[in-house]
Amino acid sequence: MRQEILVVDDEPDIRNLVVLHLERDGFRCRTASNGPDALREARAAVPDLVVLDLMLPGLDGLEVCRRLRSEAATAAVPIIMLTAKADEVDRVVGLELGADDYVVKPFSPKELVARVRAVLRRARPTDDARPLAAGPLALDPARHVVTLHGASVALTPKEFDLLHALMESAGRVLTREYLLNRVWGYARADEIESRTVDVHVRRLRAKLGDAGTRIATVKTVGYRFEAD
Repeated sequence: MRQEILVVDDEPDIRNLVVLHLERDGFRCRTASNGPDALREARAAVPDLVVLDLMLPGLDGLEVCRRLRSEAATAAVPIIMLTAKADEVDRVVGLELGADDYVVKPFSPKELVARVRAVLRRARPTDDARPLAAGPLALDPARHVVTLHGASVALTPKEFDLLHALMESAGRVLTREYLLNRVWGYARADEIESRTVDVHVRRLRAKLGDAGTRIATVKTVGYRFEAD
């Protein structure tokens, strides 16, 4: 079955261009032109991924992202943000709300399709990966489940991948550059991308409560997961 993408943008030309290239690449697409319609579409039939413009009528993309992440049915749906803004603040806020990636307008449609495929690939469970545990915290890659004291922890796909990378390398320091490549697929780090790692680590620690202290910051280098 073809994967389905919800494309949300209030500019018909951009919306149609994105749909054209995604469908050429084998995806099915649904569309919305404003925030309320985007939420209705996502709730009616949960898509495999959402391409979400930040500047939308009705509800802006940041609020749509926040609401999707707050609802159980859509909490784990990957989100790629589209933004025409030069200011990095909106992109950082989007990442803090749980977006998985962003593409700045004007963009290459081929690059966007590549980002969609990369995000979907990273969100797909790895069947042969071994379960990991540290005290009350457990991660099962095959089932794509994280539990703490036996209770499920709701993580976004990126948060799950980040925790997986840290736990499977417990005791070793992972640089931001390594994590950007492993989790986000970026070949290099610049200011906004390096901050992306820090934003996701902060969110992950908050969701893990006391177990979040196992993610130690190694100053100027990166992060280390402490299993013991």
